[in-house]
Amino acid sequence: MAYEYIVEVVVAFLVGLVFLYDILVRGSNKTKSAYSSCSSSEVFPGGNCLKRTGNGEVDRSTTDIIIVGAGVAGSALAYTLGKDGRRVHVIERDLNEPDRIVGELLQPGGYLKLIELGLEDCVDEIDAQRVFGYALYKDGKNTRLSYPLENFHSDVAGRSFHNGRFIQRMRQKAASLPNVNLEQGTVTSLLEENGTIKGVQYKTKGGQELIAYAPLTIVCDGCFSNLRRSLCEPKVDIPSCFVGLVLENCELPHANHGHVILADPSPILFYPISSTEVRCLVDVPGQNVPSVSNGEMAHYLKTMVAPQIPPELYTGFISAIDEGNIRTMPNRSMPAAAHPTPGALLMGDAFNMRHPLTGGGMTVALSDIVVLRDLLRPLHDLYDASALCKYLESFYTLRKPVASTINTLAGALYKVFSASPDPARKEMRQACFDYLSLGGIFSNGPISLLSGLNPRPISLILHFFAVAIYGVGRLLLPFPSPKRIWIGARLITGASSIIFPIIKAEGIRQMFFPVTVPAYYRAPPADWD
Repeated sequence: MAYEYIVEVVVAFLVGLVFLYDILVRGSNKTKSAYSSCSSSEVFPGGNCLKRTGNGEVDRSTTDIIIVGAGVAGSALAYTLGKDGRRVHVIERDLNEPDRIVGELLQPGGYLKLIELGLEDCVDEIDAQRVFGYALYKDGKNTRLSYPLENFHSDVAGRSFHNGRFIQRMRQKAASLPNVNLEQGTVTSLLEENGTIKGVQYKTKGGQELIAYAPLTIVCDGCFSNLRRSLCEPKVDIPSCFVGLVLENCELPHANHGHVILADPSPILFYPISSTEVRCLVDVPGQNVPSVSNGEMAHYLKTMVAPQIPPELYTGFISAIDEGNIRTMPNRSMPAAAHPTPGALLMGDAFNMRHPLTGGGMTVALSDIVVLRDLLRPLHDLYDASALCKYLESFYTLRKPVASTINTLAGALYKVFSASPDPARKEMRQACFDYLSLGGIFSNGPISLLSGLNPRPISLILHFFAVAIYGVGRLLLPFPSPKRIWIGARLITGASSIIFPIIKAEGIRQMFFPVTVPAYYRAPPADWD
């Protein structure tokens, strides 16, 4: 126990030094707000109509909040705010059932947030599958990593499903509220007046150009958002692409578990999405993937990927390739770097993205919604845009410990799990597999982080460097050699170079020391002097 406290003190001291360095380097640079109009963004038309004036404007007296987008974040937010009595106008580009190859795994921590929001029944009647952990494969060996669910209700577990079915259930829940209007339409721009967002301009399904006003506009239009440019600094990175397949009537070696294969060059995922279907996602580094149309992708999957698939899944994998329904999706990563903008807020993938390897995106979005709901509940009047904007700066701080832990873990694990010719990186990868295979606290701690059940930044740092130290120990025992000592030193520096840039991008102060940020203590505008 004393050793753990010493390690925590040392790590906290190191993080503090990095934080101090960050402040000194950046000096007093201030973020500038950008209020330029956005170019065309995708959005759709729906069912319930709003009261419109004769000049093509939606009567502003009928709406408290406009939500752009009705995906996971937008739909959940609409229901949450509508249930609190807000008059919500949701504008979504396409209200048909989405068909995506990501957003299909909800971690247990995300399911707990779903319960908190009253949306847990949205995983019912869609053939969703309960997920109890992961099976990790490397070089013919495998280990099972279970979620630490002993202290939770028996219903608490991960859930995997068809993304579109889940979204449609949440849209139905939101639209069932009389004060939520779900409309199909394409938002073309945010309406800005003297630096304040007053609403949106959008085109209905029938092609009519309309303007909608509200004191608060929340942009949730997803990873391809064109509206985010005026509300944040979008530094989007695309480290890889997912190639998606569906294996029919194929049983996983470990039932009700996600399967992660540490393949070359990068991980391969398998998890159930219905009682008869298993999703396979093959990660391909970079942005240029083999062509699907001319057969290059099928050849790549059969010759490069298939030999690394566990024998139990090989036949189903080949059959899925021959079926021909191969799809690709770029994996995006974007730190949350919003400009506090009067009258507007960013949420979901339009605001913050991480590599989807760990399936943490929906957990972050639902956690953010809980934070925003609690901040908005005491407010009766949203029309003082500047006061509201100042108050909601606390949202960006309060969300950080949870969101940044999940984001950092996703980015770090992707780099550790990917193959590399560097001997130090190879050792780190092997050390990670062996560390998790130890069981007990060595697996429960990291899996608690990954599942969103215990997303603590200090725990992430401790386990990440424990893996590195474990790897060094393996190198130095039983007898160290100069070569092994050198590789061990490079392993530690390599681990630092993986995780610290991600932490810095997330925001060291907000992630580790949120109570030192003035916005952490913001009171509702009505309580201000």
